[in-house]
Amino acid sequence: MKGADLKINKKNVQRILIQMLGIAALVFVDFLTKEAAIKYLKGNDTFVLIKGVFGLTYAENTGAAFSMFASSTDMLSVVTGIGITAVLIYIIFFKKALVYDICLPFIVAGGLGNLIDRVFRGFVVDYIEPLFIDFAIFNFADILVTCGCIALAIN
Repeated sequence: MKGADLKINKKNVQRILIQMLGIAALVFVDFLTKEAAIKYLKGNDTFVLIKGVFGLTYAENTGAAFSMFASSTDMLSVVTGIGITAVLIYIIFFKKALVYDICLPFIVAGGLGNLIDRVFRGFVVDYIEPLFIDFAIFNFADILVTCGCIALAIN
């Protein structure tokens, strides 16, 4: 890992711009899927996509993963905001391997998508439910964070 790279050059600007556009696009997709969940799933039973495997169920989560800290939405928002800010600073100012350039925007976008929900709705909209196992209902933002973290851990 190399130190801070404060040089402003075309390659660095392009790299950062691509990452920021990727984050914006992923947050937008997360927003659209949550709006669709609210419109089509809220107040309805589980919509089964693959019987016994996968369904769509509307849920409001005031906590973090597996509804932990459900009574601490404000604290979660602050901690998430600080984490996102730290990772954005890292993305902008530090040279890193390509895997970081790919995975960190996934993590930021997922965190930002759920942070937007917490701030503007007071809860996170979840809608993806695995039916083959007793597991939490989750969303696209959660998938982004999970995949980004797993890819970094494997690296």
